[in-house]
Amino acid sequence: MKFIVIGGGIGGPAAALMLDKKGFSVSLYESAASLKPLGTGIGVGSNALQALYEADVGKTVEKFGNRLDRLDFYDERGQFLNEMDLKEMSKKHQVNNLTIHRAELHESLVNALRPELIHLNKTCVDMIDDGKKVVVHFEDGSSDEGDYVIAADGIHSNIRQKLVPGSAPRYSGYTCWRGVVPGKHPNGEHTTTEIWGKGLRFGLATLKGNRLYWFACVNAKRKDPTYQHYKVEDVARLFSAFPPYVSEFIRKAEDSELLHHDIEDIRPLSKFVYGRIILMGDAAHATTPNMGQGAGQAIEDAIVLANCFSSLDEEAALKRYEQKRIERTKKIITMSRLIGFGVQLGNPFAIRARNALFKRVPSSLLQKNFEFLLDVDF
Repeated sequence: MKFIVIGGGIGGPAAALMLDKKGFSVSLYESAASLKPLGTGIGVGSNALQALYEADVGKTVEKFGNRLDRLDFYDERGQFLNEMDLKEMSKKHQVNNLTIHRAELHESLVNALRPELIHLNKTCVDMIDDGKKVVVHFEDGSSDEGDYVIAADGIHSNIRQKLVPGSAPRYSGYTCWRGVVPGKHPNGEHTTTEIWGKGLRFGLATLKGNRLYWFACVNAKRKDPTYQHYKVEDVARLFSAFPPYVSEFIRKAEDSELLHHDIEDIRPLSKFVYGRIILMGDAAHATTPNMGQGAGQAIEDAIVLANCFSSLDEEAALKRYEQKRIERTKKIITMSRLIGFGVQLGNPFAIRARNALFKRVPSSLLQKNFEFLLDVDF
């Protein structure tokens, strides 16, 4: 059985790697001229790390990742709100939660792939599913034929939008800058910190190699011209009312390396399989980053799909893939969007009420609400 994978981000290489290890024929196509690693820091939850170990790349990823033991939450004056202890969850599942540079996670997956499976400068322009096979046509006039196509071409997936008209990304209401800078986390190297202000949020996490990853979000209109050309100094000024170290770390970033994106997701889909075309990763269930599960859910997709096809007939495999992935990812999209709404509040009265309530929530209850992420069946 042959799988054609479209997209060279996180989900595409993960799917190609895991299907290849199960003995299937795989070809990975990417429109760019190289699989150049991009991005800043991301989280790899223990659920995703379990899948990576099953694909024999878990040890490599752990080598590049930094163990995450605790999430701390503060208000913009630096007053403590709450915390979530991840050590117990890691101990229970015997796998750590990590923070890692996206480029190093991507590189770990790509380097584990056999080079002959990767085809670059290949932009998919059309595909024809005749019920028995799929023929994929590329912009350069070439084509390929396989039993199934895996669409892992991201949140702006042209494949998904052709299959599901009206599935364009929806805006969250806030825009975000990201950077990676040298330094040490003021609360300890195994801690991630979030600080919530009035329509503003700042996050800080440690990466390996004496580096910090930060993100800075502000409520804004979609493609707000006010923020389109902000430099590092402009972002730092936005957060001048936050604890002093916030602006200090923002200012350590280089203007040329500052990343800026509006935060988007897609409305949960009721199907991931359309004939012989299978949606995966952000093409299937792009979510806001509030739960740190974007990459993790793409990796879960990959291992679930590979396991389904290696143990079941084709029809049953496709059905099981949807059964295992649709409801789980729908819950994460919905929960992450609600978290974003709650932490990006702009009304002072609502903020005071939220903070007062959040302080009173037992840390154990916060952890319990996230336990479902780790109880995953591949």
